Amino acid sequence: MGLADLHVHTMYSYDGTASVSSVLRRAKEIGLDVIAITDHDEISGALEAVKLASHYGIDVIPASEITTSEGDLLALFINQKIKAGLSLIETILRVREQGGVCIAPHPMAGGMGMKSLSAYSILKALKHPLASETLIGIETYNGTAIDRMSNHYAKIFANGLNIAQTGSSDAHVIDTIGFGATEFEGNTPQDLLNSLKSKTTKVRKQNEWSAFHILSNWGFRYVEKTFQRIAGVAQA
Repeated sequence: MGLADLHVHTMYSYDGTASVSSVLRRAKEIGLDVIAITDHDEISGALEAVKLASHYGIDVIPASEITTSEGDLLALFINQKIKAGLSLIETILRVREQGGVCIAPHPMAGGMGMKSLSAYSILKALKHPLASETLIGIETYNGTAIDRMSNHYAKIFANGLNIAQTGSSDAHVIDTIGFGATEFEGNTPQDLLNSLKSKTTKVRKQNEWSAFHILSNWGFRYVEKTFQRIAGVAQA
């Protein structure tokens, strides 16, 4: 069985704190086979990770967490940035044009400014003849969700649909990578894609911190990153 974390942020996200190289190193250390770099409305970090992946012995899926007008959407296997602010269906169709697939992250979750898709928006997309072929998964375990009940609701919601279920960390700090993960047959990105399409993925809950621990750790790492950037500018 392969193991993937399909929702990870780097410093290319406005709220990310880890460099691409440190993310790849950590992912390898904890035994992941595949990782998706999903920075907010950005793909530069993912493309950098693809270039570096072979040096760390891990496969990388180029991806992005796109802000749609209805909530966040994970786009996997894309190579070009997709405009933020479009409707969910329009965004899914643009991912489809690139040959990518989509996963609904932390559906119905609230708190900390989280922008989550509603059950209504997801159901509407799944009724669309083309969008339904591209929106192939729902994140039913988010390892760093502050709204813990949202994982429970996402699981119940997904159980009533003919769709793949995934687990991810939504890591914004190096320490939480892999807290949630997705099991799949094989160990390559193509194997993962096949498992998503055949709906045979399984969710693995690897670790869990309290909301206080998550927020305090992120705050420390964010301040640390800010000082590093300031020091870099000063040296330049």
